[in-house]
Amino acid sequence: MFSKSKADRSAPSATEHTQKTTPPASPPKSEDMGAMPAGFQSKPKPSPSLLSSDLTIKGNVSTSGDIQIEGTIEGDVRAHLLTVGESATIRGEVIADDVVVNGRVIGRVRGLKVRLTASAKVEGDIVHKTIAIESGAHFEGSVQRQEDPLNEGNDRRRGPAPIKPAEETAAE
Repeated sequence: MFSKSKADRSAPSATEHTQKTTPPASPPKSEDMGAMPAGFQSKPKPSPSLLSSDLTIKGNVSTSGDIQIEGTIEGDVRAHLLTVGESATIRGEVIADDVVVNGRVIGRVRGLKVRLTASAKVEGDIVHKTIAIESGAHFEGSVQRQEDPLNEGNDRRRGPAPIKPAEETAAE
């Protein structure tokens, strides 16, 4: 019905001109890797770290990845996924998104998902979002559900440490 003349078709419109002169988008930054197009690949997930049964650590252990402990740790453990093996003993606080206890934990356990298997022995409180305790697991302590158990400020029973007067601090 209506058609443009040949002269009109050869002149670019304002939007076509803008699109041609706009510089190409910069490559995605590493923090944007979660929304990568299909042609790009993100880093492969590293395999879990393994602390073998003949290893004893005195101090805290922290990782943003997954860890499986078969040895002994005297200190706090923080991870994304923590698996406490049957031969393992942890004396300290355990904090992870997912916690699977097959061995022994002496201390508080905090996790979004906490699972005590039949061979688990836990002596301490558990703060969780979801929990599963298999028949046969040994557990001494209290269980508290919280929407965000990894946030240390959520624990109502643990207030700030009391401030000691200067004369008490000097006497110690």
